[in-house]
Amino acid sequence: MKIMKGIARFLGVDGDRSAPPPRYVGLADGLVITETHAEAWYLLGSSNTDLMSEAARDAEQDQASSALARTLAGYDCHLKILWSPLNAEDYRTEAETLFSAGDYAAWADLRVGRLEELELPTRMLLLGVRISERANQAKARGSRGVQDALGIGSTSVSQKEIARLDALARRLGRQLETTPWKAQPATVELLAWMIAREQRRSTPLPSPDDKGMITGAKLAQLTRGRVLPYPDHVRVLDQRGETVGWSAILTMDGFPEEMESPGPGEWLRSVAEITYVPELMDDEDAGDITALPVNPEPSVRFKVLHKRDALKQIDEVRRLAKEQRQSAAKHSAGETAQEIEETEETMTSLSRDMKREDVTLLEDHPRLIVSSDVSLEDLRSRCDAVIGFYGGVGIEVSVAAEEQRELWLEAQPGDMLRVPDLVHTRTVGAFAGSWFWGGASVGDDTGPVIGYLTGSTPGVVRNDLTGGSERGDATTTAFIGRSGRGKTTAMMLSLLDSGFRGSFVLALDFKGDMGGLVSAGQRYGLNAHLIETGSQFAGVADLFFLLSGESAERAQTEVPAQLGISLPQHLRMRGAETPIQSAVNEIIAEGDPATWKVIERLRQSSDELSRETGDALYELSLTGLGAPFMGKPSGSSLITPTPGIWVIQVPGITLPSPDDSRDDWSVHQRLSVALVHSLLAYGISMAGRKDLRGLRKVVAVPEVHVLTATREGSSFLQYIARVGRALHTALVVDTQDPESLASLTGLVEQMTTVFGFQLTTPEQQDAMAALLDLPKGAHTRQLIQAIGVDVTQEIRHGHCIMRDRRFSSATVQFDVPSLEMLQLLNTTPKADSSGGAGGPVPLAKSEYEEVNA
Repeated sequence: MKIMKGIARFLGVDGDRSAPPPRYVGLADGLVITETHAEAWYLLGSSNTDLMSEAARDAEQDQASSALARTLAGYDCHLKILWSPLNAEDYRTEAETLFSAGDYAAWADLRVGRLEELELPTRMLLLGVRISERANQAKARGSRGVQDALGIGSTSVSQKEIARLDALARRLGRQLETTPWKAQPATVELLAWMIAREQRRSTPLPSPDDKGMITGAKLAQLTRGRVLPYPDHVRVLDQRGETVGWSAILTMDGFPEEMESPGPGEWLRSVAEITYVPELMDDEDAGDITALPVNPEPSVRFKVLHKRDALKQIDEVRRLAKEQRQSAAKHSAGETAQEIEETEETMTSLSRDMKREDVTLLEDHPRLIVSSDVSLEDLRSRCDAVIGFYGGVGIEVSVAAEEQRELWLEAQPGDMLRVPDLVHTRTVGAFAGSWFWGGASVGDDTGPVIGYLTGSTPGVVRNDLTGGSERGDATTTAFIGRSGRGKTTAMMLSLLDSGFRGSFVLALDFKGDMGGLVSAGQRYGLNAHLIETGSQFAGVADLFFLLSGESAERAQTEVPAQLGISLPQHLRMRGAETPIQSAVNEIIAEGDPATWKVIERLRQSSDELSRETGDALYELSLTGLGAPFMGKPSGSSLITPTPGIWVIQVPGITLPSPDDSRDDWSVHQRLSVALVHSLLAYGISMAGRKDLRGLRKVVAVPEVHVLTATREGSSFLQYIARVGRALHTALVVDTQDPESLASLTGLVEQMTTVFGFQLTTPEQQDAMAALLDLPKGAHTRQLIQAIGVDVTQEIRHGHCIMRDRRFSSATVQFDVPSLEMLQLLNTTPKADSSGGAGGPVPLAKSEYEEVNA
């Protein structure tokens, strides 16, 4: 027998190399069952590590090391990192549940088309743990011979065994759920997809039976493909025998003695960063070729040693090094190799650390699966890119020669370790330092897609401005950054999504550049209106009209206060507030009240003070700032509390600072304050009306520093922010000054999402870092400085740092789904033939591609 084993070992077919392929007998949620054993499979969550502070990273890595040492000690584990192509069509189906207003189907189609262009893959982390050896494994191994392809066993699985295995998997799952990986049992559909994808199965995945199992013929469908091994790759064939894909398994042969994390030590997280330049086709221009992601898929089988076994192994290595040192000392040279001395010292130190801390060793067998569906040459180009990438950080990677079949089978779920030669022994802390679960992750789990991640891992980003109330969370979102970096366009895209969700969207446009939001909304069938200041929009901000329903009683006091603000100082000093209140009461008593009627009543009064007051207000009502809130309507659209988008443009207003005396206000300042008073009162009444509690509401304030400069504006913002959750009202602010925003404690406390665009001064950068929950310092300042420019230092519109409701931060690119939409939302003014402000500036295709780069 020993002679036969020796011959087999010499021929390279000893031990597990010659084991037959796995024979699946059943799949269930969290379980893969073969004839010989059962594995529990878990879907691991990702951590957002790109912008994580050093202290937070260290703490999470320690938690992962502890989980490896305590929870997984003694288990045979299989870690797989897979890339799932984004199925853009799913978003079209999801739109039926997300949106309800306008031509939302066309809006969803627009986004689907853009997602198909982006081709963003989704990273999936799966961990398999062997939890049980089945009773009939010896018989099964003895009765089966070597097979060339995966087969299906006929052994059935009893319900009693399923229940036992499910209990074991759930028990282990509860422990893994509390780790940084937040493990959840993989669904049976996910497990079926994982098994079928290795053979490029194009048939629909089978559905589980009424017991949640996939067995028998349904399971056979997953493994009926053909895979042909070659010396340096395997070929996947379809049902007609044609090659549909090429895959190569690469082995990681050597690692440096020390690796830094963050940095090169994150060798599992960094697989998403590997790119290559494909070969030019005959009809392609060299200028059209860009670097494409390789997306190799790591498959790592590992086993965490019990501390007792690890200490024994360390002691053996230390003792061997000591014997070598002593032997060398007896020779004439009397010198010991430096490596031997270092090994002895290292083993002694490691043994001491293991006895003091929660540290142990693990043995891992890392493989990298590189695939291509283009050509064999393309596969080899991808492999060269992977080898070169890891070679740059000191990791030796090579294409496994003559063992592609064995390594390909080894990577299958439910298989076993077949090529044990290339084993690496390291501490659990070193393996955790690979950060296989790290990367970029930010945004809501569901909701409208707004863009994509630009960090170390790809993916789409979702954000729902109106989702806070449904979660019982805060409802304030802030867009912060310098002018011209795309924050207003980004906000308008999010407001469009809110409009399609059936929300009432009120945008107070103090800069006058949000008219494109209305154009875009009307283009896709939304109830969208643009209201401007001026005589043509007289009466649109009349508080008698705005404060309707249960808020109507407030008009009896709000209108006199508003007119009092507009009055010249000398009339107010003579007591003009009294006749104004009297006229308001009389107009209300007559029915169908309006502010212009109050002014007419004052002008027709026999009292001299009343007439002077009415005449003064009448003249002011003819101005561009006075007409909207106290002018006589001329048939223009009025704001109504119905789903839709209402953009109120009030450019050119000048609000006094809180320190300015009211006696010193100019006419322009008085009318500006009075007009804003209308808008704020309407916003508060809309948010608080009981009959509108079920309506999604969004109040958007671009250039919010216009309001934060006044006491009334600051109070309004903090009120909406604090009561937004209860009143189903979201507040969206846009500012260039995070310092002044940070002073509004009530507003900052209620921020659920923050989008940080480029800022250039250290004070503003530090204020933004606090709002983004990033550590203050030179590194963060440099990050905020660089976020708005590309590698050529040109402006990169729409690129920002997003902090989500979970206080995770990552770099994000807002994505405009089409050139037409970018033109509609363009905020750059253009001089028309008459010398006034025209429509949006048409953008060339190259400019659109630059924005969405």
